[in-house]
Amino acid sequence: MELYLLRHGLAVEPGTHGVTQDSQRPLTRKGERKLEQIAGAMEALGLCFDLVLSSPYLRTRQTAELIADALGARKRLKCTEALAPAGSMKELVSQLQAAEPAPDHVLLVGHEPYLSELTSLLLSGDTSLAITFRKGGLCQLVTASLKHGRCASLEWLLTPKQMVRMS
Repeated sequence: MELYLLRHGLAVEPGTHGVTQDSQRPLTRKGERKLEQIAGAMEALGLCFDLVLSSPYLRTRQTAELIADALGARKRLKCTEALAPAGSMKELVSQLQAAEPAPDHVLLVGHEPYLSELTSLLLSGDTSLAITFRKGGLCQLVTASLKHGRCASLEWLLTPKQMVRMS
C-alpha cells in the first residue's frame, strides 16, 4: 500500500472575525491558490488515489476536495474523525485495514502534529521522530502490511515550495 500524507493548506487565523471554532476555519484564498499548484505537482507526479480520507475540519475537507477534484478522485473522498487533531491512529489504521476493496493508493489529509506523529509511528513504532509537515506538505510511505506500529518506509517528503516549483 502506498500512503500519501498531506497537511491542509493555509487557513484563516484562529480568532478571525466570524470564525468561532477551530474546526470551522476555512482556507484562505492564498491557501487555495497554493493548493491548486500543489494539485498540479501531484498530477505531474502521476499520483492517483483509490481512497481519500480527510479530517472533518473545514480546512482539511476543503484541501481534500480541491485535490480530489483536480485528480479525479472526488467520489473516493470520505471524512473520518480518526484524522481530526485528537483522532485515534489505531482507529485510522483499522479503517484502512477494513476498507473494501482494499486500496493500494491512499491519500490522508490532516493536521500537525498528528501527521508527523503518524508518520513516525509507521516508520519507527513510536511517535517521537522529528518530522514536520508544512502546510501543503506531502509525503509518501510504502508498506507491504499496514499495522499500528513500525511497518512502512519513507519514499519521499516534499515541502510546499518544492511542489509549487514542480507544477
